[in-house]
Amino acid sequence: MAISLLQGRYTVDNNEDIVVFLIGMRINKWWALHKWLPVFLAMPGMITELYTNKEKLGFKSQELFFGLKTTVMIQYWNSAEELLAYARHDKHMAAWKAFNQKVGNNRAVGIYHETYQVKKGEYETIYVNMPKYGLGKALSPIPVTKQRQSASERLTTVSSSHKKPL
Repeated sequence: MAISLLQGRYTVDNNEDIVVFLIGMRINKWWALHKWLPVFLAMPGMITELYTNKEKLGFKSQELFFGLKTTVMIQYWNSAEELLAYARHDKHMAAWKAFNQKVGNNRAVGIYHETYQVKKGEYETIYVNMPKYGLGKALSPIPVTKQRQSASERLTTVSSSHKKPL
């Protein structure tokens, strides 16, 4: 399957608030497969659910990275309220309950998350010869214009013009 690249320079309009959610796990004891594998396997079902119900749940998109011991998933959401509502959703609550029952304070596997609420006008992006990726996948990529050549200009260009130049 060929990846569709957007040729040239692209950015996104930074005219809406967005929530960036980092979630992941760290394998502390590789040999404790029975502890970390169920944690790892819980995520695909939730991701399928999120993509299937994007509009209803307020989920926009995600990117996933695997390291030697640590994974991180970057998710983009419409609002913190929608993210927190999903945290109380059946599939997530079942995974959280299973984690606490099977792992709890066992040091074989760790999990983490970080949540950032980013106001409109307070983020910028640039993509050059990239597929839709990150915020460029969560939002709609647009060609870089003369008014959006530099990072500084992209940070100050907001459709509602509520920001002052840096």
